[in-house]
Amino acid sequence: MLYWLTLLSDGGDFFNLFRYITFRAGGAFLTALIFGFLFGRPLINVLRRRQGKGQPIRDDGPQGHFAKAGTPTMGGLLIVGALLTSTLLWARLDNPFVWIVLFVTISFAIIGFMDDYAKVSKQTTAGVPGRVRLLLGLVIAAIASYWAAQYHPEALQNRLALPVFKDTLINLSYFFVPFSVIVIVGAANAVNLTDGLDGLAIMPVMIAAGTLGVIAYAVGRVDFTEYLDVHYVPGTGEILIFTAGIFGGGLGFLWYNAPPAAVFMGDTGSLALGGALGAIAVSTKHEIVLAIVGGLFVIEALSVIIQVLYFKSTGKRVFLMAPIHHHYEQKGWAESTIVIRFWIISLILAIIGLATLKVR
Repeated sequence: MLYWLTLLSDGGDFFNLFRYITFRAGGAFLTALIFGFLFGRPLINVLRRRQGKGQPIRDDGPQGHFAKAGTPTMGGLLIVGALLTSTLLWARLDNPFVWIVLFVTISFAIIGFMDDYAKVSKQTTAGVPGRVRLLLGLVIAAIASYWAAQYHPEALQNRLALPVFKDTLINLSYFFVPFSVIVIVGAANAVNLTDGLDGLAIMPVMIAAGTLGVIAYAVGRVDFTEYLDVHYVPGTGEILIFTAGIFGGGLGFLWYNAPPAAVFMGDTGSLALGGALGAIAVSTKHEIVLAIVGGLFVIEALSVIIQVLYFKSTGKRVFLMAPIHHHYEQKGWAESTIVIRFWIISLILAIIGLATLKVR
């Protein structure tokens, strides 16, 4: 919205700053951060009054989690609110990629909110049936994937770009949308599975979003793409403003989610943020890089898949408990130790993901 202040510029004044994506990204970050600090405590107070007993704790979960009973959930509303406000204020609203990632984020947030509401209102860990959640997610992701494909350059439409391998494109044709749906829905559910300890999910999401934001800015500039030998996708640079909003809103949320958490993110936040990461990857043609940058989420999801499949075939467990962060809890690791070490892993993977921009 503020971008249109450039119409008042003669090219050499303050209003000219709004032409620059980096300036507006900084504004989006500060707006989201201030939003989080201003509305965090009032939102928590409202959630605590409305939810009463807070998020239900699983009976078969780690014993240490019962001490968290009564903590309100749906804290993702704070992140999504900060993200939506900052993006609408600072991004170019005539950019289709901005609306694609917002569409996915808000839609998955609604699914998550429905699930959280069902849990707290019925005081059960079973929310919206999994099949319903999955079906809604598939439809949303399919719309977003088809939408993004229409704005990709003709040479990139329905094609999968491989990192490291210069100029290598795989023509997925009609399978591009199904593949992209898997990316978006998979990312949403992987982040959801990771959100099991205080502060565990939000920092890796911020790291991944920041990394993808840099990638989006790079592939949206023809001079950068020529230097880096990556594929040029016009318009994706505006996604940096969206990711700056995630970073600022995430920090504002982490202020209240740091151990011991005053509020949980809930499915409202985890599904929305995971879906957003997937949508950014599809928009920028960096779906494979997302698997590297968001490698921690991949590990968490794989640990659940491996546990389920192995248990069904042998009756035994590979991990003491899945997702894998619970495995380390059962081994006696302190919650803070798990969280910080997982943050370190996320940062390492993000650096590796960024390196793919130049390693050709």
